[in-house]
Amino acid sequence: QVQLVESGGGLVQAGGSLRLSCATSGLTFSAYAMGWFRQAPGKAREFVAIIWWTGGNTYYADSVKGRFTIFRDNAKNTVYLQMNSLKPEDTAVYYCAADGPYESTWSPHSQEYDYWGQGTQVTVSS
Repeated sequence: QVQLVESGGGLVQAGGSLRLSCATSGLTFSAYAMGWFRQAPGKAREFVAIIWWTGGNTYYADSVKGRFTIFRDNAKNTVYLQMNSLKPEDTAVYYCAADGPYESTWSPHSQEYDYWGQGTQVTVSS
């Protein structure tokens, strides 16, 4: 059974930082591209970042580029999202997702992803 479990969310002031973690089990982690998405109240789920299964390539939404960093530890079957310079508009439930195995192209579309976590709330106060 595949499981993705996010943690690290919370309440932070604008300008602050958080690091989200997504621990996985039941899949060959190193064969999956791992993405982060978010969904704010009343809005559609949106792409945040993805790291390729090789770990060599990363892609970011324009809204988070330069502030967020995605990285992975294949030994721990975990993907992370380091979020710096947080803004109130970053407030959302953050989800990790797995796409694979061995996908040849990356996708910002949530329907392309095979497995999802339950989400973790991030709230940024002004």
